[in-house]
Amino acid sequence: MGLKHSWRFLALVSVLVFVNFHGLNHAEEAPNYSFIQEATSAPQVSFYDYIIIGGGAAGCPLAATLSTRDANVLVLERGGSPYLNTTKIRRENFITTLTDRSPDSFSQAFISEDGVPGNRASVLGGGTVINIGFYSRAETSFLELIVRNGLLEAGVLPDNGFTYAHINGTKTSGTIFDRKGNRHTAADLLGYANPRRIKVYLHAVVHKITFQTNGVDGNGTRPKAEGVVFYDANGGKHVAYLKNESNNDSEIILSAGAVGSPQLLMLSGIGPADQLRSLGIKVVLDQPMVGLEMGDQPLNSLIVPYPNHIQLSLSTIVGIANSGKNYILSFNGFDLSPLSVSGGDQPSQSSKAFQEAVSNLTANLGLVSGTIKGPISKGYLQLRNTNVSDNPRVRFNYFQAAEDLSNCVHGMQTIIDVVNSESLSRFRYRNMTTQDLLKMMVNMPVNLRPKNPNATTSLEQYCIDTVMTVWHYHGGCRIGKVVDRDFKVFGVDGVRVIDASTFSFSPGTNPQATIMMLGRSMGRRILQRRRS
Repeated sequence: MGLKHSWRFLALVSVLVFVNFHGLNHAEEAPNYSFIQEATSAPQVSFYDYIIIGGGAAGCPLAATLSTRDANVLVLERGGSPYLNTTKIRRENFITTLTDRSPDSFSQAFISEDGVPGNRASVLGGGTVINIGFYSRAETSFLELIVRNGLLEAGVLPDNGFTYAHINGTKTSGTIFDRKGNRHTAADLLGYANPRRIKVYLHAVVHKITFQTNGVDGNGTRPKAEGVVFYDANGGKHVAYLKNESNNDSEIILSAGAVGSPQLLMLSGIGPADQLRSLGIKVVLDQPMVGLEMGDQPLNSLIVPYPNHIQLSLSTIVGIANSGKNYILSFNGFDLSPLSVSGGDQPSQSSKAFQEAVSNLTANLGLVSGTIKGPISKGYLQLRNTNVSDNPRVRFNYFQAAEDLSNCVHGMQTIIDVVNSESLSRFRYRNMTTQDLLKMMVNMPVNLRPKNPNATTSLEQYCIDTVMTVWHYHGGCRIGKVVDRDFKVFGVDGVRVIDASTFSFSPGTNPQATIMMLGRSMGRRILQRRRS
């Protein structure tokens, strides 16, 4: 199956798997999967057919699929279970959970070299546990209807109704939150796993993949994966090995995300040789493309205060404008102050100013936001040190490409048109001008980038100064550069990367459906070749 047809297949299967997923008979209480255990219970040495590093959006459906045949599957997840405290993953706690900095947080914060705060998931289910949840059908709230009408008035046409398709115009898609506000994550897909063939260890921090480098293929030139070294929450060391059988089908599969997968490849000795040697890492394979072409969709917004209480909602209305180059969305009713950042322990002056400005409006704020297709701009990931628990150095180079900046300006103009539309104007403060709204956003410390005085008069500067992440990280293990079209790592045997780190761009308005379908599709492909 060619790559082009593979992606069409994934897009089709995404709807089918969602129907199966959403059709699960979930009880209010968390499921009790006996095969999910703390890594402290793991033996010091174990053997498996498949070892999956990362139980996230790709790893969970991949593991569930691989376990349905005669293979024994191990999933090593560095975070905890989303089922121990399900209130943390309810819709109303989205920002609270995302910005939680406690030791048992589901989210690991980092600040990119661009000065933009970001978050990495650290929980079974990965990003599907902490994201906005854009995916499936949900009830349309009153304010969402207003936003929808505003998009149509602003010329984001046609009105496509409810659809999963990625097409120009305004559409209602959906959410992985149910009507009661409960989140349904990729971890739920483990309910399809064969419990006798799968083991999931939590708080299992993988330090490296180990390789057999002598006597492989008769000349010792092609390294072969043999196992992984991981540590539990008490610091206990464990080694899981691939089964060394004659059919040679056993594999280690990295599904640790766009930040975690290239980081782990480097810590395992696969990456730019000079960088690895400078940190004392033994070079298994000099692969300079690992960590390159990192991307993230930039997010730019307008804050819209409303005089009356508005319903809590995350985005299910999306406008696809400018020939598919801009995506417009909104979410409303959340306290946005936890998103404020500063360079030190004390709040910045802009942070204080913003908090004072919205002190009486925290439940009556909306964000109308825009992101762009692609993007074209690319950056890099580099190791800071050899501690896998520390964030690597990441730069996304937001708006480095002129076309990305031009698309952002077009999107911001569409957002301004939406906010000034009759549908929204009737419900927001009439005495607040567009300039007031732009100034309010500029004063909100959403990043650590310098603020230029012309940011409220130049949309180009506004895009640059107020950029945030939409958490759609990708790249670092690109197809054709680091992995082949079967997602196998070039130059070594027994290792694949199956997650968004292999993408050259972020697919659609939200990539989580594609990532889950990638896990499911590749699981089926691997099993088919195992049987052949």
